Amino acid sequence: MANSDPSRRDLLMGARYLAATPLIGAAMAHPPFQVKAVSKLKGAAKSVVIPTHEFAGPNGAPWIEERIDFPAAWDLHVMDMAGHNMPILTPQQIGEQASQPIGSKALRELAEGKKTVAISFDDLTRTTPAYTVTPWLMAELARAGIQDENVLFIGSFGTHRAMTQEEVGRKLGVDIARKYAWLNHDVFDNVKEVGTTTRGNKVLLNQTFLGADLKICISGIKVHQDAGYGGGAKAVLPGLSALPTVEYNHTQILTKVRTTGPVKIFKNDMRQDMIEAARMAKVDYTIQILYNDRLRPTRIWAGDIVEAHHAGVRVAAKTYCTPTLKDADIVVANAYPQNAQAYHGGLWINYSVRDGGTGVMIVQHPLGIDPVHYLNNRLAGRSGATQFDLTARRLNPGPGRGGRGPAKRVNMIVYSQYLTRNMRNNYRTGTFFYDKWEDVIAKLTELHPGDPKVAVYPYAGMQHQEIELDG
Repeated sequence: MANSDPSRRDLLMGARYLAATPLIGAAMAHPPFQVKAVSKLKGAAKSVVIPTHEFAGPNGAPWIEERIDFPAAWDLHVMDMAGHNMPILTPQQIGEQASQPIGSKALRELAEGKKTVAISFDDLTRTTPAYTVTPWLMAELARAGIQDENVLFIGSFGTHRAMTQEEVGRKLGVDIARKYAWLNHDVFDNVKEVGTTTRGNKVLLNQTFLGADLKICISGIKVHQDAGYGGGAKAVLPGLSALPTVEYNHTQILTKVRTTGPVKIFKNDMRQDMIEAARMAKVDYTIQILYNDRLRPTRIWAGDIVEAHHAGVRVAAKTYCTPTLKDADIVVANAYPQNAQAYHGGLWINYSVRDGGTGVMIVQHPLGIDPVHYLNNRLAGRSGATQFDLTARRLNPGPGRGGRGPAKRVNMIVYSQYLTRNMRNNYRTGTFFYDKWEDVIAKLTELHPGDPKVAVYPYAGMQHQEIELDG
């Protein structure tokens, strides 16, 4: 067991690291204009370094590090996930693990004699570090005789918006996105019916993906509040499905069963419907990536789209699980790495804060909360609701309808250097919004005089509670 008592050298190195990390909101500014510290703290502070800006760092960096400061006297608890210090895979280890298929033949064997290849990948709202496996994948296909011009990457992001060349480069790697063709999945058109699931879902899938001689899916394993975890069959449903197929899965199944939820995989009706759709797609090979809070791969499973995913979630459940600090006066939840759907990270406020306490939601991403979701738009439009109606409901949710904020009697603060009206419209009336961390600390000091107990969930968008798998 490692020595838990830090040496003087460790303490000095830690202090230098904190001092070198810019205060939140300053990292993207030119050095002469960077705010160095919270002036109210007068140099005495406890600091935490958090990752932000998933897939939006400078020069293509998949994240940046920023520092949040607190008064030195506060009772500060940083709630890391169990696997936060797992070793990072080297390129050689990535190749070795991706070459050990579970439930299928080796990729090179599957590729031999094939001509066209379709490879699905998720969008930037799902922080799968696909760029870490694409070099091995393309080299392996080339060794099997696949020509570059016969490879097509397909963005499998269901009812989300289309991606741009620059975004695809961040996901797949700039060189890969330039060398190989890619295509956005179209949730409205160019789909083909392949059957009906046992739960009555008519499955319509991307016909280009179906038409490839070899079909491959790249996915990441991260907690999902309904489907248990991301990855696996989700690459097909909702990833490559038509809007009616996604709608049935998300309404006729999700809203009518009690088997869904985070970490629920094996008895989850919504997930089982997805698995049936993936089987109909006849996916040949999958690469499932487990990654850390800096979006670096720590384990890979490959092979059958269901069996490889099942193997992965058994490790993920022990990796992403995080203890809950109960009855905290203040809970700080960093929405990274899913800022576009920040409410996932915000769930930690409800789990952890005491009644009458304060939740702080950090949404540090230039795109803010992504308002584009075609299924949500369709359901709202069908009910006759306008955007004005939807905004009014979020701002004034009424008793028992907490909107995007917590359900308890809790003060709510949202911090972002990228505050917009769209972001504000996602939170109930009475929420405090700040674009300077100094203002956050001033409000917290006002609301909680003395030495409050503070929980920081440093990458809340990927952390989940200590929950057992359902099988």
